[in-house]
Amino acid sequence: MNAPQQSPPRPSATPEELEVAIVGAGFGGLCMAIQLLAEGERFAILEKGAEVGGTWRDNSYPGAECDVQSHLYSFSFAGKPDWSQRYAGWQEIQQYILETTERFGVRPYIRFNQQVTGLHFDPDIARWCVIMASGLELRARHVVLVTGPLHIPNLPRLPGLGRFAGKVFHSAQWDHGYAPAGTRIASLGTGGSAIQYCPRIALAASRLHVFQRTPAWVIPRDVRIYSAAAQKRFGRFDALRRLHRARLYWTNESRVWPIFHPALARGLQRLARWNIRRAVGDESLARKLTPDYTIGCKRVLISNEWYPMFRRPNVELVTEDIREIREHSIVTADGVERPVDCIILGTGFVVDPRIYMQGFPVTGLPGHELARDWQAGAEAYYGISVTGYPNLHQLVGPNTALGHNSIIFMIEAQVRYIMDCMRTLRAYGMDYLDVQPAAQAQFNERIQRALQGTVWSSGCRSWYQQADGRNFTIWPYSTWRYWLETRKADAAQYRFGRARESATASLVD
Repeated sequence: MNAPQQSPPRPSATPEELEVAIVGAGFGGLCMAIQLLAEGERFAILEKGAEVGGTWRDNSYPGAECDVQSHLYSFSFAGKPDWSQRYAGWQEIQQYILETTERFGVRPYIRFNQQVTGLHFDPDIARWCVIMASGLELRARHVVLVTGPLHIPNLPRLPGLGRFAGKVFHSAQWDHGYAPAGTRIASLGTGGSAIQYCPRIALAASRLHVFQRTPAWVIPRDVRIYSAAAQKRFGRFDALRRLHRARLYWTNESRVWPIFHPALARGLQRLARWNIRRAVGDESLARKLTPDYTIGCKRVLISNEWYPMFRRPNVELVTEDIREIREHSIVTADGVERPVDCIILGTGFVVDPRIYMQGFPVTGLPGHELARDWQAGAEAYYGISVTGYPNLHQLVGPNTALGHNSIIFMIEAQVRYIMDCMRTLRAYGMDYLDVQPAAQAQFNERIQRALQGTVWSSGCRSWYQQADGRNFTIWPYSTWRYWLETRKADAAQYRFGRARESATASLVD
């Protein structure tokens, strides 16, 4: 039996009333806002930072680039004809976000430096109470949660890290005032960020120690530049740009088959192993850099600089565990002590919702607290709706992240679905809609069955999974299938309710 739900404290003054509160001003929040503006809705974006951009505002480390092609990693309704290269760097992506914010007039609707610390649904008035760290509160009929899964740095607990006298920072909190020239640097982690910044700082550091726990599959990057003539053509003939974007989409979509079928993936592995041996030039080192799991089980990374970096005399790959960190050095399990001046934490992000939602209480209908409801595993209906939380919508929620294509495609599909939910609610003349428990359960059972037999269930551990091995992250089908299934909200899969009635008696199936 669920423990009684604690009622949130009532504000002393009447809070501001909105139709929609959007939490987060990254790609998802911006997309949601643009569609709400187009339909004349009253809304606000609540952003904890001082600027828009989310991931691309925060991850400004040297070499930061997207691993999805530029023309695809942008809104379908806001094309950019003058992308400078096939895979854009963070500066160009952030500039695109800034320009799109101004182009569609979204900035006046953004409340910067407003970190949301809690969401509480009041069934008496059918409104969400949105609580912020500043002490401000507001009420909204709908809340769109767009915090994303990769925004809380994962800070490792290492013996002695607190007494290290040198510089320490996470890759998502890059200290641009620190000059690596002539210094001894230790980089912890070999994930998506490290494979980009390590080759850059290796050019300046006197010594770079790369601490690896598990190697990643890294494949070559297409570094083609878009010529001025190509940019001009895309600008003059928008149909040509759209055709190019479509070609990129279907090329990426074709990559999903080796992921679905491990036998095909193992064929790609042979090419990837050959690339490692060729680039590294040392058989022993190549073995240490070669993963022992099926390609695609974890995120596949792209770089032309990562493997050749290990040919440099000032770069060392360290695979021994860290025993302790001293004031000016790191000691590994084999007893070797390496003097270092700076430690860079390329250790990724906290992605398990059961952990990162702990400091962000969300209470829905009586008896529903999100941290508790997700204790056994995060799940939602199409990654958007969670039963027990009326009018709460998510973007890039559970099981809607991708391993092969652009997340912007998924965001646009989800925004369209949320807008249809809002229209459906109005058409029914009700105050809130809540996804049926059976609909959510059946959907997630289907997702977990589909994940069986894919590379994601081939035995490796990744941030796609919870501690018990359940994959709560990946959409296990093609993206066009997601688009087809979310074109319109199915009212039969939701319960509808009115305000000022009991949460049970007001439900209309």
